Amino acid sequence: MKQPILSVTNLRTSFHNNGAWTPVVRDISFDVAPKTTVAIVGESGSGKSMTALSIMRLLPGGNSKVEGSISLAGKSLLDLPEKDMRSVRGNDIAMIFQEPMTSLNPSLTIGFQIAEALMCHRNMSSAEAEAEVIRLLERVRIPSATTRFHDYPHRLSGGMRQRVMIAMALACKPKLLIADEPTTALDVTIQAQILELIRDLQEEEDMAVLFITHDMGVVAEIADRTIVMLQGEIVESGDTAAIFANPRHNYTRSLLSAVPKLGSMTGKSRPLRFPVVDQETGIAAEPAAGIDTVDAARPILEVKNLTKYFDIRKGVLRGLTGRVHAVENVSFSIQPGETLALVGESGCGKSTTGRSIVRLTEPTSGSIHLAGEDILRTGKSSFRDTRKRMQMIFQDPYASLNPRMRIGESIAEPMIAHATETPKRARERVGELLKSVGLSADVYDRYPHEFSGGQRQRISIARALSLGPELIVADEAVSALDVSIKAQVINLMLDLQERLKLAFLFISHDMAVVERISHRVAVMYLGEIVEIGSRADVFGNPQHPYTRRLLSAVPIPDPSLRVGKRRLVNDELKSPVRAVDYQAPVRAFNQVGRNHMVQEWGAEWA
Repeated sequence: MKQPILSVTNLRTSFHNNGAWTPVVRDISFDVAPKTTVAIVGESGSGKSMTALSIMRLLPGGNSKVEGSISLAGKSLLDLPEKDMRSVRGNDIAMIFQEPMTSLNPSLTIGFQIAEALMCHRNMSSAEAEAEVIRLLERVRIPSATTRFHDYPHRLSGGMRQRVMIAMALACKPKLLIADEPTTALDVTIQAQILELIRDLQEEEDMAVLFITHDMGVVAEIADRTIVMLQGEIVESGDTAAIFANPRHNYTRSLLSAVPKLGSMTGKSRPLRFPVVDQETGIAAEPAAGIDTVDAARPILEVKNLTKYFDIRKGVLRGLTGRVHAVENVSFSIQPGETLALVGESGCGKSTTGRSIVRLTEPTSGSIHLAGEDILRTGKSSFRDTRKRMQMIFQDPYASLNPRMRIGESIAEPMIAHATETPKRARERVGELLKSVGLSADVYDRYPHEFSGGQRQRISIARALSLGPELIVADEAVSALDVSIKAQVINLMLDLQERLKLAFLFISHDMAVVERISHRVAVMYLGEIVEIGSRADVFGNPQHPYTRRLLSAVPIPDPSLRVGKRRLVNDELKSPVRAVDYQAPVRAFNQVGRNHMVQEWGAEWA
C-alpha cells in the first residue's frame, strides 16, 4: 500500500461557546494516498468543510481548538509554528473553495494574484512568474491565456474563475489538493470540465485529492474512496464502488436514494416523486404513482416571440454602443397543472425569460398571455391584480426573505398588501400554508436565520402560494440545496401541483432533476430555444447537438458505470453582446416527433 500523503487520526474540532467547548468534528480518522481521491460527503452542517479548515489550520485561534493528529508526508501539522504553517499552505497543501468570486480579489488582475503566490513561495522574479502563470492558465485550458493574464475576475465566467483558482492552487505543485465543493455552483458542462481537469492534473503530478461535496453523482465520478459524515462523525467509509453497491448505514442509503439518476424515468410519461427513506430503519418507501394533473384546456401561459435586449452605453455622453441579446424570439405555452422545464447553461437567458414573464424585467417585445389576458398591455395598477395569479420562487431563499421580518409576517404580507385577507384571517391562513409545506404553524414568529436552507425554501414556497396563484416560476429553486432536502422540496412541489393544479415554469441547469419533475422540456442556448418537446422525447431522443452536450456532461451516480476520458467541449458560452444594428436571423424549426421541435443548426455545431 502507498505511503499516505495525508494521515488524519482522531481529529476533534471544538468551538468555545457560553463558557464551554462544543465539538463539531468528533474523532475522525482517514488517509489519502498519492494519486488517490478521497471524497468526504454529507449534507450542510455535517462537518465536511470544518474538517478541511482544521487540516489547513484556518480556524480562528481564539475560540477554536483542534485536537488529534494531522500528518502531511510524516510531518505533524498541529505542532508547526504558524510561520512554518504559512509555508505549508500553498506549497504542500492547496485548497479550492466553493465560490471563486469570494476567493479572488476583485481589484487585482487574475495574473497578478497567481504570480503573487509564485513570487512568495518559489522566489521567482516578476518576469519568471508571469511566464509561469501563462503556462498554468494554458494548462487549465483557459483560452487566450496571455490576454487573460491582465483580466479582472468579474470579466470571467464562473467556470473560468474556478479554473483560475485551480491554476493558483497548482502553482506551487502541492502534494495535496483540498477541493471544497468546487463544482456545486457550476453548470453541468462546466462541472464535467472541472472534474476532468482535476483528474488529468492529479495523474500528471502524483497529487492526492481530498474532495468535499454533497453531490453523490460527483462522488461516483471521481472518488476512489468515500467517507460519509453526519453531525461531525464518520458513519461509513470505504471503497466508493462498495459503498454505492451496498450502503450499510441508513444515512448513506437515504443520501443515495435521493440522488436523481439520469435515465431513471425511461418508460415513464409522468413526473415521479422521490422515494422517502426512514432515517431509523433505512427502508425506502416507494414513491407515489406518477402525477398526471395536466389540463388539456386553454393554456394558462402563452409566450410568443418574447425578446429582451439590454442596452450597453459607454463614454461621457453614455452613447449606445451595443446590446445584450438576452432573450431572442422565445415562444412556448404551459397548460394548467403542467411543468415546463427551461434548461441551459448560465447566461443562456433562462432567468431573464422567467423575470420577463412576471414583469420583474420589462420585455423589449413579444406577447405574454396569462389565461388569455395580454399582461404586457396591462397598466401597472391593473397588473397588481394579475400578479396575484403568478408568483416566483428564487434560487436563494435567504436573499429573498427580509431578515428583519418574522417569517409569518413575510408570508402574510402579500395577502394584506392585496387586501385578500384581514390581518386576523391572514395569520390563520399563514398557519395553514406553513402546514401545507411541511412546517409547524408555531414557527410564525421566528426569523429566516433560524431555519435551514431547505426550510427557508419551504417558507418561500408558502409565500408564493399565499395569493392562490395559477402559475409559479421556479428559478433554480432547488439548485443550492442538499440532495435529500432537494428531494423533499421537489416532492412538495409535485404534491402541491397535484392538489392545486399549479402550472410550473421550472428553470434549472440540473438535467437529472428536470427529468424527474417535468412534463415538457425547452432547451435554451444564447437566448434562443433550440429544442422543445415532451420530457420523454427530449431526454430519450435528443436531436440538437447542444442538448446532447448537456446530457453527456451529467455525472452518473454509479461507480460501476464510470467511463474513461469524456470528449468534452471546453469552450465558454458565446457572448450575447451584439452591435446596435444587429438583426437576429429568422430560425427554422423541424418537427421530429409529436410536439417535438428542433431548431436547424449550422456549421458551428459540426
